[in-house]
Amino acid sequence: MLLGEQDQFLSYNGEVLVFQLSKPKHAEEADEKPMNLCVRRMVFNRDTKLFVQKSSGAFSMGASHSKIEMICCSCTTDSRTGTILPCILMKKKKRNSIKYFLLLLHSSNQFEPSFYFKLDYELKEDVRLFSGPSLLWRHANKLFYISSNTCVVQSAPVHLSCVVWTGEIVGEGTVVLGKRAACLPETEDPDGFSVSDRAIWGSEFFGYAIQSQKFLSGTCFMPHAYSRVVSSVHVCRSERLREQLRISLVAITHKNQLVWFQNGAPKGVCELPYEKPCSVTPALTTSRDLLFAVSFASGNSCVVQRRDSLQVASKWQKVKCVLVDDFIGSGSEQLLLLFKDDSNTDVLSTFKITDLGEVNYASGINYNKHDVPAAEGLQENGLLTVRALETRLQAGWTSVRELQQHLGLQRRVILESCRALIDLVEERTHILPNSKEVKCRRSLLNSAKPFEGLVSLWDDVENPPDSLSKETSSASEVPEHFTEDLWQRVVGDSLVVGVKLTESFYLSLSDVSLSLVMDQDFSSISPIIKCQSKIIKLNKAFSALAVSSNQIEPPPKKMKLDLHSKSDLSKEFPKRSSRIQLDGAKTVTAVTSLSPLLAFHRVCCVVLLHARKQNHQNDGLQQSKKITVLCGKILLSLEDISNDRYSIKMLRDNSYCTGSMEDILAVLAVSVRFSFQIVSCDCTLTPVGSWLLGEMECTPFKECQDNIFCHKAGNVHGTIFNWVLKNPFEGVLTIFCRNLTVLFQCLHSLTRVLPPSCSVKVLRSGSKQVLTEQLSLALEKEMLTLKNSLFLKETKAGNSLTWGNESGKKINNAPLASLLDTEEGVQQFRKKLQKEREESVQSMNQTLNGALYQTTALKIAEAQLSSDMIVWRLA
Repeated sequence: MLLGEQDQFLSYNGEVLVFQLSKPKHAEEADEKPMNLCVRRMVFNRDTKLFVQKSSGAFSMGASHSKIEMICCSCTTDSRTGTILPCILMKKKKRNSIKYFLLLLHSSNQFEPSFYFKLDYELKEDVRLFSGPSLLWRHANKLFYISSNTCVVQSAPVHLSCVVWTGEIVGEGTVVLGKRAACLPETEDPDGFSVSDRAIWGSEFFGYAIQSQKFLSGTCFMPHAYSRVVSSVHVCRSERLREQLRISLVAITHKNQLVWFQNGAPKGVCELPYEKPCSVTPALTTSRDLLFAVSFASGNSCVVQRRDSLQVASKWQKVKCVLVDDFIGSGSEQLLLLFKDDSNTDVLSTFKITDLGEVNYASGINYNKHDVPAAEGLQENGLLTVRALETRLQAGWTSVRELQQHLGLQRRVILESCRALIDLVEERTHILPNSKEVKCRRSLLNSAKPFEGLVSLWDDVENPPDSLSKETSSASEVPEHFTEDLWQRVVGDSLVVGVKLTESFYLSLSDVSLSLVMDQDFSSISPIIKCQSKIIKLNKAFSALAVSSNQIEPPPKKMKLDLHSKSDLSKEFPKRSSRIQLDGAKTVTAVTSLSPLLAFHRVCCVVLLHARKQNHQNDGLQQSKKITVLCGKILLSLEDISNDRYSIKMLRDNSYCTGSMEDILAVLAVSVRFSFQIVSCDCTLTPVGSWLLGEMECTPFKECQDNIFCHKAGNVHGTIFNWVLKNPFEGVLTIFCRNLTVLFQCLHSLTRVLPPSCSVKVLRSGSKQVLTEQLSLALEKEMLTLKNSLFLKETKAGNSLTWGNESGKKINNAPLASLLDTEEGVQQFRKKLQKEREESVQSMNQTLNGALYQTTALKIAEAQLSSDMIVWRLA
């Protein structure tokens, strides 16, 4: 806004704010009646095509005998909240005192004083408001500024003749772009320059960052040759690319020109229709055209359109003010021109709203409702809707392209990681591709949208990293024959892959799981197959069934330590559990969706086993490290599945089910397990067995006869039951079903045959007897860990009394009688006693090495977590 205007106009969120100073009506009241700063919020009514007042507010400025003026107004960022608010700079002059203060306007039309300061001179040159809110000005070729955070006037260490722009630059904060006298090199002879050279290099551009107090080269904005003619600048865009500042701006010159600059070089020029241009404001219209509204000192204005070249699109005369905002609510910006009209006292009586396209509203035109066809209003609404949808579509398309680039980069990293993993488990040296190979591969995959070269995550060296060598060596420690069988089955829409491990190898593992990786190089998808792992054991001798999966941590105690082993507790104490020792092997299964794999017609998958291998140490504790071993490969084709090669076969044969062990394990792997404790007070539980064999049509497996298969037609077909009677009045029923719907159907059928006095209770995984035994072992291990940690320092120190890192000496137990006979002996005894006391106090403050303390803390936390989880499962 121009300085010293009686009324100030400001656009804010599509509204026009009109600031006015109210004066007393009569001169005799001037010393009594206060002067007020009034604000009116005006919005454009699209029905009447006029500006109407939305709300208003006022701020008392005190007695009117002081000379009060509005200096300038702008929209700046409030540093306290990060919101953009209108602010206005006021001046109050009383005799020889000049006081300036800044006011913030809130949405409730309440004015908030931000800060004030006093000067012995008036602000006249290059007064600018910027974020904070803050204020800067030029006086006597010096730059001064003040902010709401400090409320103190500060001087910048610069001398400048003009400020052409103030705003935000990426990575630099608030930057002032100004002109100063050119600093000629010391090696050059000033008299050696010609008149034209002196005219050009007599001044230069420079940027000054206020927050960092750093100078920026003016050549990144425009060449120094333009410093003599440029009067005002507006920076349209700034960004940093490879640590280099790239700026796009538009400037107006004293030669009546508008020049477009990109990265310090002129890209276009346009001759302006009037003389003495003073400001330029950009606007982005619905058609994505960039307009520049130029105001002139004579009160004229013009608009320059930037398409293929810069061209004057329109011009007007007797313009009071030009504002840019979305006044009609279409989602894009328009120009609002307020014209001078002496015949009308209303400030917004004569105006024009335009985007040099289809939006064109002007005052003085009679928009009578009867004169406007109905189709015109509908067409206008449809046009605005289409424009808003186009804007949203363009923003969505940009987001989709960025997401596609991110997913492409993510997919390539996963592909390379999978190749490295396969080479690792096969004990081959993985050679990382360099950036040129990856760039070539990416251009072949997506030639239409080539991205930048993918650089390897490690340095391109000939030898593999040490971590890969260590992992390979740990994998080579695995025995040669650690698996007994590798099989696959198809159950419904699921593929089940099983690996049967030897007992000796399994007992040394924890946290066992499988993963499937496609062996082919499919560039369109990730080779890693999402799957769920389970550990299943079928005990042939006692027909006992145990299924282990990842247990949920108890909610009250979640440890934030990176423990070496968080294995399932049913595997942690194998030597004391009699129910899992007789079969000699355990099976690890992986379940994944089958239908995505069938799209490739024929797929070869690598089966990888992940686990922690436990090593016993001398202190009785176990140390574990991660291993990844190759179990083999499986082939899957659509032809084999169509021929039911991998289908399960559960048939009746003389009151038995003929399913193989692999078929049983496959059904258990895709099923969900639920256990229920059934207790009857006044009658036996014989009806449960009759219900299973009768109504549910179940037959036991030949391999494990306590587990029975349901042959009943309907949803319950394929459900596996396990019924164990503890006594005639109490038993545990375990149901393996596909989903909750099948579970509810089974329970509904069961409740109809149970006596009314029976109670059914849901059990957590694990029997009470086994968990109690495991709890005793866990508590014993926890006590042993605490004991070893307490006596760890004493064991390392030996029998000598040495504490900390100091060198100690053994105490010499001399006879007390010989010391107490003389005065010197008493003094010697006193010194020894004092020394023993100091050593005793020092022994209570022993220190441990950081790595040793971390190892001890992890062992204690692991033992406590194990016992806590067992207690939680017993609860």
